[in-house]
Amino acid sequence: MKKAMLTLVFGSAIFLAACGGGGDKNNATGNNDTAAEPDGKAIAMKSCVTCHGGELQGMGSAPALNNVGSRLSEEEILDVINNGRGAMPAGLIKGADAEAVAKWLATQK
Repeated sequence: MKKAMLTLVFGSAIFLAACGGGGDKNNATGNNDTAAEPDGKAIAMKSCVTCHGGELQGMGSAPALNNVGSRLSEEEILDVINNGRGAMPAGLIKGADAEAVAKWLATQK
C-alpha cells in the first residue's frame, strides 16, 4: 500500500511540474519578444538628473539636455553616451538602455 501511495504522489508531482510551466509568453502578434523596449525618458530621468539637473536644464559644467535634440542627432547623442565627452564619463548607460535614452533625448528640442 505504501509503495502504491508513494508512486501516486511522485507521479502526480512529476505530472504537475511538467504541466504548469506557463512559459509560453507569445504576444498577440505571435512574436516571442518578452523584453519590452526600454523607456528612454525614465532611464534618462533616473540616470542623468544628478549631473544635468532635475529638469535636465543643465547644472555647473553639465550642459542642458532638455533641448539637446536641437543640437545633436540621435547618433551623436548615442556616441556621447557610449564614449563620453568633456567631464561626462563613457558608458554610464549601456546597450539598449543607451539607445532608448539617445532616441528620447533626440526628440527634446
